[in-house]
Amino acid sequence: MKLDPVIGVLIVASFAILFASAAVHKLRDLRRFDEIFSAYGLLPPIAGLRVSWAIPVLEIGVTLGLLASAVRAVAGGIGIVLLLGYAAAMAVNLRRGRRDIACGCGGPDERRPIAAWMAWRNLALALLLALALWPWSARALLMTDALTISCGLAATVLIYLCLDRLGQVARRTKALQGLR
Repeated sequence: MKLDPVIGVLIVASFAILFASAAVHKLRDLRRFDEIFSAYGLLPPIAGLRVSWAIPVLEIGVTLGLLASAVRAVAGGIGIVLLLGYAAAMAVNLRRGRRDIACGCGGPDERRPIAAWMAWRNLALALLLALALWPWSARALLMTDALTISCGLAATVLIYLCLDRLGQVARRTKALQGLR
C-alpha cells in the first residue's frame, strides 16, 4: 500500500512546522533551554560542552530534511528518534516523581511542567511521522490538492494547538481540585 502524496505532503509539512517552531523556541534563549535540558538529569556534563545546543540544530535539520525528498527518510528517522527521546526523558522524570521540571517545549518564556500526556503526545507524534516514511504513490498533484494541503495544514495546526491547550487546562483543573 502506498501513501497518497497529498497525505504525505500534509504530514511532512505539519512536522516541518512543528520542528521549526520547536527550534525557534529553543534558539530564542539557548541558556534557558540549557538549564531546562540539564534539569532532566539524564546526561552528565561532557567537558563543558553544551549538548543541549545540538537539539535545536537537529530540529532545524529535520525541518529542512523533511522538505527534501532525497533525505526525507533520514530526516524523518531523526525526527522520530527526537520525539521518542523527548517522551522517554519525560517518562523517566515522571517515574522519578520529578513533575516540576519544565518541559522545554513552549519556549523560554513559558514554564510548563512535564506531564504524562506530553509523553503520550510525543509517542503519538512519532508514530504519525513514521507514516510519512511509507512509499508514496507517484500520482501528480493537482491544483485542488494544493487547496486540500493548505486547508489540511491550517486545520492540523489548529487542532494541535487546541489539544496542547486542553492538556494545560486539564492539568490546572486537576491541581485546583487537589486544593479542596
